[in-house]
Amino acid sequence: QVQLVESGGGLVQAGDSLTLSCAASGRTFMRYAMGWFRRAPGKEREFVSVLSWNGRTTNVADFVKGRFTITRGGTVNTVYLQMNSLKPEDTAVYYCAATTVRDGTTTAPSDYDSWGQGTQVTVSS
Repeated sequence: QVQLVESGGGLVQAGDSLTLSCAASGRTFMRYAMGWFRRAPGKEREFVSVLSWNGRTTNVADFVKGRFTITRGGTVNTVYLQMNSLKPEDTAVYYCAATTVRDGTTTAPSDYDSWGQGTQVTVSS
């Protein structure tokens, strides 16, 4: 498994931007595709985005298409989630996760082997 630590959450206003970071350590980072999930109060955890191990393939949930972008930090063991045009309904705890399904397609939480502790994002109206 790989150890993951998220950062970058906070309180913002609707329309603002925020970038989340996920730092990975442990086993070889490049063996994994990296994803972001979120859990809003009273709701189930839901898929947000995933990036393949080589950074060439992404999968993005419909509700964030055109607003959120996932990227990897080159040789640095970090993955980012750039969030633009934030809405109050984006308020949630955001989790970084790693999966050995490396092609960047899987959206199922059960396919992910390692999880971070989460970072809170709150968007006020």
